[in-house]
Amino acid sequence: MIGSCLPLHVLQAEVDADCAAREVYRFRGPLCAEDRADREHALAALARANKILAKHHPQLPVTP
Repeated sequence: MIGSCLPLHVLQAEVDADCAAREVYRFRGPLCAEDRADREHALAALARANKILAKHHPQLPVTP
């Protein structure tokens, strides 16, 4: 019901931000070069999604 009040692109950004935040948490400890690249990719996806969420409402962005 809450989702019906939000535009579709905002709902998709919320799902993307949640998935990216989970992906960031997956990488802990000393990281090899490939893991660092994957973590940076997840952080970039989180930043893109948060940009959309913040534009819609300042309290919606997801923190990693």
